[in-house]
Amino acid sequence: MATKNDITGFPGEKGIISGKLALLQEKQQQIPGSFYYHIRRYHRLPDWKDGDTGMLVYHYAEGNQKEQYLELRFCVTGNKYCREKETECDHCRITEAPRCVERFDTVDMLSFRFLPDQLYRLIADDASEALTEHIVRFRHNESFSRTFPVCNRTKTVLSGMLNHTYNGSFENIYFNAQTQMLLLYSMECLAGDKHDTFRSKFLSNSDDREKIIKAREILLQHIGEPLTIKLLSRKVAINECYLKKGFKELFGQTIFDFYQGQRMEHAKYLLYEKGLSVTDVSSLLGYSSISHFSTAFKKHTGLKPCELLLK
Repeated sequence: MATKNDITGFPGEKGIISGKLALLQEKQQQIPGSFYYHIRRYHRLPDWKDGDTGMLVYHYAEGNQKEQYLELRFCVTGNKYCREKETECDHCRITEAPRCVERFDTVDMLSFRFLPDQLYRLIADDASEALTEHIVRFRHNESFSRTFPVCNRTKTVLSGMLNHTYNGSFENIYFNAQTQMLLLYSMECLAGDKHDTFRSKFLSNSDDREKIIKAREILLQHIGEPLTIKLLSRKVAINECYLKKGFKELFGQTIFDFYQGQRMEHAKYLLYEKGLSVTDVSSLLGYSSISHFSTAFKKHTGLKPCELLLK
């Protein structure tokens, strides 16, 4: 696992070392059986020249699944960081932000590491023999790394992760969802799919795309309050059929699979990080019985809730 000060192999590493950029903020977190992330934000100097870059690192260890991982690394600019909390910094809450002496332009380094167990849960039963499928299945028998440009979609997700206002449980839900989008976009880059057009004609309409994105946000905000597709479609004012088809087209998952996956990832966080009991987590996520929750949890993670606590 990456150490606190190790940036070897990161896009933009040379520029950070030569420029001796000051570290402004650092955050890292790991949840067993899920992803690990590490974020470092540096004060960007005026003469910084490096462009935004992404890197996919595939680490294969024959006969040793525990040592295998897929890692996404990014170096991006264009964001700002303020030392003061948003609720306390008057300058950053009004149009006079440039006067704020605690506000800095940044160079941001982000890494997201995915383990085999997590990737296996995202694989379709009818997966093809494409290189990307071999990678997420860890069937490609050579380690490699590959850089790729950071597209606008990816940069939007990264900027959201750097500037979000979520805390506690909602922050965990948000990061779980956004890392899956980063994985999707990065694998598309690897496969050479520019994804400039959508197969469904109605998704060429920006208003419809925004409604489907809004539906995803609503699901994340109601992680413990199961919503029917009918109610969700009303909330975003779009036809149920369009919503289901558009969601699958845009995010690569059905609404149910996405929602269930996010609930179970949040359950892992509540059980392992927050130390809540199985009974409490089951209730918070809206399950009618512990047995129903336990069955869903094992289907998603391969473990019973109590077994996770023993790890």
